[in-house]
Amino acid sequence: MPGLPIFNLNGTPAAPITITGPTTGPMPVLLGRSTHNTIRLSNASHIVVRRLEVNGRDLGGAGVAVQGPCNHITIEDCHFHGFGGDQQIVAISTTGQPTWGWVIRGNLIESAGTGMYFGNSTGNSPFVAGLVEYNVVRDTIGYCMQVKHQTPWGTVPAGMPTGKTTTIIRHNVFAKSGNSSTGDLARPNLLIGDSPPSGPGASNDFAIYGNFFHDNPSEALFQGEGHIAFYANLLVTSGTALRVQTHNGAVRNVRIFHNTVVAGGSGVLVSGGAAGTTQRVFANAVFAGGSGVSVTSAGGSASDNVADARVSSPGYLGNPLVALPGLILYPRAGMLKKTAVDMSGVATHPDWNRDFNGAAYDSTFRGGYSGEGANPGWSLNIARKPAV
Repeated sequence: MPGLPIFNLNGTPAAPITITGPTTGPMPVLLGRSTHNTIRLSNASHIVVRRLEVNGRDLGGAGVAVQGPCNHITIEDCHFHGFGGDQQIVAISTTGQPTWGWVIRGNLIESAGTGMYFGNSTGNSPFVAGLVEYNVVRDTIGYCMQVKHQTPWGTVPAGMPTGKTTTIIRHNVFAKSGNSSTGDLARPNLLIGDSPPSGPGASNDFAIYGNFFHDNPSEALFQGEGHIAFYANLLVTSGTALRVQTHNGAVRNVRIFHNTVVAGGSGVLVSGGAAGTTQRVFANAVFAGGSGVSVTSAGGSASDNVADARVSSPGYLGNPLVALPGLILYPRAGMLKKTAVDMSGVATHPDWNRDFNGAAYDSTFRGGYSGEGANPGWSLNIARKPAV
């Protein structure tokens, strides 16, 4: 059978079924075909796919795709390329099936139509309790990553969690470039849709932290709705950085804090907001050519942010207006250290008190870093972020 079919294989939490290339040296190569997706999963669980090169050869198939319910699938340290023939071609996709417990870790996805697409445009393919970390997704035509909104769940597969879960998106690099779609086809680097409006899964949320978002010439770096915590991220773009607004669902409880933004357009825009929800934007450092921080939702508030013009950012940050690899967003001494911020209500989020480098956060700082002067951590680049 073409590619790598993983059908009716089920490991256990203690003994997952692992399909892997060697720990060092060249990876085995899976070649795509026009007639099949390359790695196909159906009725599978507790599977690890590690250290494979997946070359779609721009023949139209996806790199990873599901054909039946799958849970606890790990895709780790793989290299995906050759999926850029069209914006609709996806490197890793869960379209059409309920999926939960997936781990997408340490992969390189280059020049795909869409990097990762979880869920379905109809809202009927829940993606639940995922972990997406330490990936590099670069030069996509459309989304680097999208998690679609969810409608009320119908039949819940056995084992899928129905209580509150959190999908974690952390320590990734999401970077677009001049090959991005424009006009009606323009897409954010990362888009998050709403949880189900009622029933199981309605309280599910997203924790998005420690990521580096770099450039999008035609859309926002991040757009989201639903229950979102967005913190300790770095965002640099010629356009708009962050937009929270209704899309297919509703804007619900949102916390945006300790992010550093350098944007040619607007910085942080929050609108909408379902009745009884709150949207809090605080302790960010935002330098924008347009609006810095704008919160217009009825349940929204903005406080303790440092906001200034983009052209003024070199007075606050090390070297914020140059191309990579010289870009430095670490604070200059004495510029982003203010008074302590009220951090109540965010301690339920994972690593809520860690900065972009993984250091303990001193709440007197604003932005993604807790510190000033010389950066002791990672030098920014379009490469895998070191473990923090």
